[in-house]
Amino acid sequence: MAAFAVRRLLQMIPLLIGVSFITFAIINLMPGSPADIVRNDPKLKPAAREMKVKQLGLDKPWPERYVTWLGNAATGDLGVSMYNRVPVADRISAVLPNTLLLTTSALALALLAAVPLGITSALKHRTWFDRFANIGAVAMYSLPSFILAFVLVLIFSLKFNSWGWPSLPVGGMTDARGGGGFTDRLQHLILPTVSLALLSIGGWSAYIRSTMLETLQMDYVRTARSKGLREKAVIYSHALRNAVLPLVTLVGLSLPGLFGGSVIIESIFAWPGIGRLTLEAVSRRDYTLIMGTTMMFAVLTMLSNLAADLAAGILDPRIRQE
Repeated sequence: MAAFAVRRLLQMIPLLIGVSFITFAIINLMPGSPADIVRNDPKLKPAAREMKVKQLGLDKPWPERYVTWLGNAATGDLGVSMYNRVPVADRISAVLPNTLLLTTSALALALLAAVPLGITSALKHRTWFDRFANIGAVAMYSLPSFILAFVLVLIFSLKFNSWGWPSLPVGGMTDARGGGGFTDRLQHLILPTVSLALLSIGGWSAYIRSTMLETLQMDYVRTARSKGLREKAVIYSHALRNAVLPLVTLVGLSLPGLFGGSVIIESIFAWPGIGRLTLEAVSRRDYTLIMGTTMMFAVLTMLSNLAADLAAGILDPRIRQE
């Protein structure tokens, strides 16, 4: 398993270099590049603009600047923000735990809801529960996450508050009146987590239902039943392990969607994470910060895919030998 993990880590290096090169090229070749922003700054005199361009190294060709950036990034130096001159690495490290908290909570909630729902739907095939679950899965999978977020805010915050019921907060991570304790943070986490997880719950529950229905028709499942094993042992010891294996791969492929969805969800709920930081950088045309957050999303995506591959390798040893 260690050799398998090392191989996958080494394969990540050229992918990260490719992502960084494409992102850097797009930033510097499109209209409104960092050099254009400095040269068109109305707050500076022409001489000061050219001096600032040279100080930032923007007078050099962008391929040369990319090589310099790549060398610095290899040592952990992602440059400084063009907006407030704060190191990009410091800005990212300050909000990274918040994004990881949100995405891991959404992932855990999605798995805890989708797997039992999919298994129960498969076992109750063609019953009212199965039909209701299918309708709910299609609805959750079809609606964009930001629409679901607004619906949840409308119901559990605005309507509950107007009815005099306990309501959930919709902005930030803590409330000044809540003291910032565990309960306060948990209340702020509920709505963004549910909004981010609902889309995955719909798709994953439908997928696990389909794979369970197919697995339950396999010969080894019928053999286990013919030996007199209890139905729970047949389902959870024999059928479920093979049915869950494709789900592990699906989860790994879906994690980039969770990270991408966090950009919108963090903006809606004012959650101080990398997604919200990226939108702020885009609105301010802070290209060094955009470069840093883009690379961090790429790293998180690749690490999540690596974790999914390792989990699949644990469930199926044949994968480690490929």
